[in-house]
Amino acid sequence: MSLLKRIERIEQEKPTEAKKLVRPPVEADKFSLIFRKVQEKLLSEVDLTKPEINEAEVRAKVDKILNDVLAEEHIFLSRLERDRIFNQLLDEILGYGPIQPLLNDDTINEIMVNGPYKVYIERNGKIEKTNITFRDSEHLMRIIDRILAPLGRRVDESCPYMDARLPDGSRVNVIIPPLSLVGPVLTIRKFAKIPFTVEKLIEIGTITPEAVEFLKACIIARLNIVISGGTGSGKTTLLNVLSGFIPNDERIITIENAAELQLRQEHVVTLETRPPNIEGKGEVTMRDLVINALRMRPDRIIVGEVRGGEALDMLQAMNTGHDGSLTTLHANSPRDALSRLETMVLMAGIEIPIKAIRQQIASALDLIVHMERLRDGSRKVVQITEVQGMEGDTIVLQDIFVFEQTGIEDGKIVGRLRPTGIRPKFMEKIEAAGIYLPPDIFGIKVGVRR
Repeated sequence: MSLLKRIERIEQEKPTEAKKLVRPPVEADKFSLIFRKVQEKLLSEVDLTKPEINEAEVRAKVDKILNDVLAEEHIFLSRLERDRIFNQLLDEILGYGPIQPLLNDDTINEIMVNGPYKVYIERNGKIEKTNITFRDSEHLMRIIDRILAPLGRRVDESCPYMDARLPDGSRVNVIIPPLSLVGPVLTIRKFAKIPFTVEKLIEIGTITPEAVEFLKACIIARLNIVISGGTGSGKTTLLNVLSGFIPNDERIITIENAAELQLRQEHVVTLETRPPNIEGKGEVTMRDLVINALRMRPDRIIVGEVRGGEALDMLQAMNTGHDGSLTTLHANSPRDALSRLETMVLMAGIEIPIKAIRQQIASALDLIVHMERLRDGSRKVVQITEVQGMEGDTIVLQDIFVFEQTGIEDGKIVGRLRPTGIRPKFMEKIEAAGIYLPPDIFGIKVGVRR
């Protein structure tokens, strides 16, 4: 059965009530008529398959054809209605159809299309349902194809899901029938046009000035740091900000599945994985790139996110002179981050006793910075934890900063990332780098040393 047939079956099998909920109002019929006629006339006059389309020419043509169609059909539109349909036509022809306004909106972080009739967005950490719909699954598939075509990618029954990156850096995930039972599903994580600065993170309460001063010292002193947290907790944003503290005279190699980091230093080499081609060949994995990066004379290796066997190579790099490395991983707590690392090392396919893995983790890592997206949608650093070494078979952790919630005001969580009063054991490394941190950063009163 062809892909379109499968999609048609999904359309036919939708509950009648669901169709009623998304059915456009009666007056929308005239918009559909205008839309269709303008598109037909435009296709007969302009070759939209050309690699480079003259946008000004298309705008002028659409404007003229729209006026002609309105006159032929004796339809009168208000200025607002005409502008609306004109912009929708341009979005359909030059952009990505119904979701183009969402892509243009800088306040939106993520766009989630669950089949043709449900489109959600994430704004300020909160998910909202929009009133945007596609005409049907075929319409949505055309937009998906338009997104993927310039990237040299495609999605079909032989490859029904994929990740990709738009030219602006936004990450795209597509999954279609038969794997998706709701029709084609499109998820776009938008790329920030203006990267977050450390000042902005302090302003919005993600982190405190004291914690920033501490982490900056850790970066300059070449400590190895893991940023952990759940999906959408802000790990990559914080990684990008912390990477900005790396001195400009160091050679930095970044390794990512989809390039998101925006480092401002001069000597940066960006590496990105490559999926296999249609024949299943040519794949370049994170592990391949980590191993290759070690041969590139790096001062720092930054891995966007560890997910598998590359964790072993990264830990070995940290333990063999490549200090100051940074990465992120999905975890629910600093302790869980260690468990996840153990699992990922085992995924490398090498027989290593668990205790040996833990010893390698304990000797490689200095610090875990844990982030969470809280109930109010805000993203915060909630723990900064030192990896102190081993006691028996257990890795010893010590919190240096912990977020304390003090209340809720106007639906917003109120609290602060506070020092625990513990001085990290690795302070000697920071002091050896010529950096002085006052005791009050750690909540230690002058004259008291812990």
